[in-house]
Amino acid sequence: MARFASALGPMLLGAVMLLAAMPARASTEAIPFPAELRKDVDFWIRVYSEITTSEGFLHDADDLSIVYRKLEFAPDIDPRQRREAVDEERKKIESMLLRLASGASNLGSEEKRIREAFGKDANPARLRQAAQNVRFQLGQADRFREGLVRSGIWEGHIARTFAKLGLPPELAALPHVESSFDPSAYSKVGAAGMWQFMPGTGRLYLRIDDAVDERMDPFRATEAAAQLLQFNYNLLGSWPLALTAYNHGAAGMRRARDTMGTTDIVTIVRGYKSRSFGFASRNFYVSFLAALTIDRDPEKYFPGVTKRPEMKFAEVEMPSYMAIDAVQKALDVERAVLAELNPGLLRAVWEGHQYVPKGYRLRLPPEKGNLTAQELAQRVDPSQQFLGQPRPRIYVVRSGDTLTGVAARHKVGLGQLAALNGLSDKARLKVGQRLRLPTDAPAAPVAAVAAAIEAGEPGARATPAPRAPAPEKVAERIAERRAEEQAVAQAKQAAEEAEPVSATEARAEGPALAPGAPVASAVEAIDYSIGEDGTIRVAAEETLGHFADWLGVPASRLRSLNGLSAAATVAQGRKLRLDFSKVSREQFEQRRRAYHEALQAEFFAGHRIVGTLEYVVKSGDSLWNIAHRHGPLPTWLVAVYNPDVDFDTLRRGQRIVIPRVEALPPA
Repeated sequence: MARFASALGPMLLGAVMLLAAMPARASTEAIPFPAELRKDVDFWIRVYSEITTSEGFLHDADDLSIVYRKLEFAPDIDPRQRREAVDEERKKIESMLLRLASGASNLGSEEKRIREAFGKDANPARLRQAAQNVRFQLGQADRFREGLVRSGIWEGHIARTFAKLGLPPELAALPHVESSFDPSAYSKVGAAGMWQFMPGTGRLYLRIDDAVDERMDPFRATEAAAQLLQFNYNLLGSWPLALTAYNHGAAGMRRARDTMGTTDIVTIVRGYKSRSFGFASRNFYVSFLAALTIDRDPEKYFPGVTKRPEMKFAEVEMPSYMAIDAVQKALDVERAVLAELNPGLLRAVWEGHQYVPKGYRLRLPPEKGNLTAQELAQRVDPSQQFLGQPRPRIYVVRSGDTLTGVAARHKVGLGQLAALNGLSDKARLKVGQRLRLPTDAPAAPVAAVAAAIEAGEPGARATPAPRAPAPEKVAERIAERRAEEQAVAQAKQAAEEAEPVSATEARAEGPALAPGAPVASAVEAIDYSIGEDGTIRVAAEETLGHFADWLGVPASRLRSLNGLSAAATVAQGRKLRLDFSKVSREQFEQRRRAYHEALQAEFFAGHRIVGTLEYVVKSGDSLWNIAHRHGPLPTWLVAVYNPDVDFDTLRRGQRIVIPRVEALPPA
């Protein structure tokens, strides 16, 4: 049956029913605007509305009210020259700060102005620290204005989606910070779409496979973002923390809250110290408040700005797998119109390498609103409708590989390989990059299988039974995922350390208007932090043997440290003391992360999440039997959806969230 723009997906409806049983506190709490953060918000308002991507501020990274200089550049200046100019001006500021710290008396006018800006804090220690803290911030006014214009297309859907979950309407301004309301935004660290989901987090809420990436669909991604924000709020109990968790990760913000003993955002951003809680995380909430301030009164900051009208459309659920050419012909709709309405369909679909999947909610022009799935099936030639979708083989790029060499090795045309992966014929490859290879075996047409069933041919069936991938395939995918994650981590670190000094560099680094990483990976729901006393909290599917291997020490050493008997096991949530005599804390954390990333890779190679349900705990329940009863599911996945539940002390009647999982057809 066709559905119009106001309809919500089945996953979101499931979340609505689940969250209806939770305390209705989200809808009654406004987004706080602490007076202590006013100077920080004002700084980001200036960045968003006063200076463009051809300008920037040199400023103090701790006190954003201290702006040393505004820099201006010619639009066509070479990026290298621009960076050199920024570095030269930065060194001048650093030199003046060090002169002030030394107590020099013959001060110039700019040095006096800088000293006055620090006021009573202009002591030698603070000034020396400031000399190490000079930061460049690129302007964003032109990009913010573009985002305001685009925002009108999706404002209505965002408002309706957030209202159904009881979320504060102010949260609708978040895409200004994440992507400037650009649904095609894609960062070099792998975040995608208007809401900038990383793949790991996206798979918990969205469909991401060889044919569809719903991160790129602003409507489906909005529904996923609403669920994630509600999840963060229910976990953290504060909207400032829930919003910061959108950037820093829910586990990271829970750690910050517990360390500081408060949910007060001012106390946390001013006082919380952590290796991962840097400038980006500290400034995420204030940059959101700045974006919200402008969004509430756009005419004040951008006179004459006009938002685009809301997109209108109809939806029809695909009755089977179909080639896009056949769908387009049956509907008599231009390809460009379908592509604009369905950005979640990947290039492989539009170029005929993949089919529009069965069950996909295809968006159509509003005049097609009366079309049903049955009518669509009747219009499309049965020989162009399929029971399953062939999934392309994947090749992981090795050192020395070229696109031409890969094409020759796998007997694929260079143009075909480039098109299938959205690359140019001369694209340079990176080690660990995944390339799709065309699949030789076509899916069975609906008509052919139906005829075989009617004729009683052995083995003919309407629905192929999914099966788990072969062990060697799983191992291969785990290795691929590790290579991918390592590349992403390196790129993320480089992006965090770099300060873009041009519009081109800013776009290459990522679409976020405020500096920082995109939505945290799904594994960030696990708290990987190591306490000052050398302890950690045990996560699901971790054993004493795992910790011993990662630390390079005997398990008996850990038993002795923690007073455990030879037969004792470690339960999820238990505090465990570790021995870092053989490896560093960083090495241990890397090994622990790699383990959980491998678990995720193995699971998502054969499954996808299609929604959630609520489960009421019964007498005798444990994490293992609950997970086994619903799938079976991996225990780590159930734990990710219930980060505040102590599964070692479950109570009868307790309510927990269970993900609904669908098996993928074999590759």
